[in-house]
Amino acid sequence: MDRVKAKKHLGQHFLKDENIAKDIADTLTLQGYGTVLEIGPGMGVLTKYLLEKPVETWVIEIDTESVEYLSAHYLKLNGRILSEDFLKYDLRKSFGEEQLAIAGNFPYNISTQIVFRVLEVRHRIPEFAGMFQKEVAERICEKKGSKTYGILSVLVQAFYDAEYLFTVPEHVFDPPPKVKSGVLRLRRKENFILPCDERLFFTVVKTAFNQRRKTLRNSLKTFNLSDNLKEDSIFDLRPEQLSTEDFIALTQKIAANGV
Repeated sequence: MDRVKAKKHLGQHFLKDENIAKDIADTLTLQGYGTVLEIGPGMGVLTKYLLEKPVETWVIEIDTESVEYLSAHYLKLNGRILSEDFLKYDLRKSFGEEQLAIAGNFPYNISTQIVFRVLEVRHRIPEFAGMFQKEVAERICEKKGSKTYGILSVLVQAFYDAEYLFTVPEHVFDPPPKVKSGVLRLRRKENFILPCDERLFFTVVKTAFNQRRKTLRNSLKTFNLSDNLKEDSIFDLRPEQLSTEDFIALTQKIAANGV
């Protein structure tokens, strides 16, 4: 097999620029882990540069044609190709409780789901780096006050330091996507245990942004907050005006109110 045919239903756009592939591999700091798991390696343009790193590289790929190609062309991956769906795969099966980094040129159609999955297993992912649709990468790294700042921004930045690193043009892919791409790096915070009820925190953030044009006093009505608490000035604000730390403080106040 000389190459893999890109499949639209899997959101495949194969990167063909070797320099960009190397630059993405070089975004990894290699600190705090000895294993990298690449999601959706396709034909291995990024994989080859990850294999040069002083860490153990694994790949997880749902496309059986890509798995066949990788098995034939990257003998160093022998025993380290997972023919699985990352969104459903239990990482403990292959890695136990080991710390590992996640990397990849992520399929646009499931990139947000990949981020939420990483957040679910954040206790074992100290670093996460790779390529997204540009606007998604920007949203993840955005700070408060912006129209693109939202649920993804707050939830990711509660646990990770997010950096937007560089933009990738459309023409370096086969087939070329209709949008630009952006490469980011997330480094897990030293203290990533929130000083509040984490489940309530997620609920507060999602509820607030689901009605982002309203003030918190109106968007959080379903929490049945006391009149006394609603007098707090934080409820005069809209969700995009709150930093991650503000949302943590808000969650603490709501919890103390007996929710």
